[in-house]
Amino acid sequence: MAVEGLVISPSPRPPAEVVARLKAEIVARKLTIFAEIDHAAGAEAVGLTLRPDFLIIFGAARGGTPLMQAAATAGIDLPLKLLVWQDAEGATQVAYNDPYWVAQRHGLSEAVEAPVQAMSGLLGALVEAAI
Repeated sequence: MAVEGLVISPSPRPPAEVVARLKAEIVARKLTIFAEIDHAAGAEAVGLTLRPDFLIIFGAARGGTPLMQAAATAGIDLPLKLLVWQDAEGATQVAYNDPYWVAQRHGLSEAVEAPVQAMSGLLGALVEAAI
């Protein structure tokens, strides 16, 4: 599945294990986990079913602030997010917004190239370590 602006990676691990590994990597890098959302649990609470689907919202002000200084609207895409879900075939998928796409979406200049590059590298490394 291709979705504009998303980087999607498959994992042979079950979703809960990928989430645990992502959280451990985030904490090890001294980043803040702001929220964890279990979409399947939310669905279950209202009598609906949903395959495993987790969202982790995390980051560090030092990384995202330069983007929001350049364009306040970037705050809609920050802090960083990682989505882990089980697709219809039972495979685990991990996705995140491509920081370069976020920068383009908000018309950010090359002045924020360094933090965008750092975010891109961080997200790729987190996913690689978890999957």
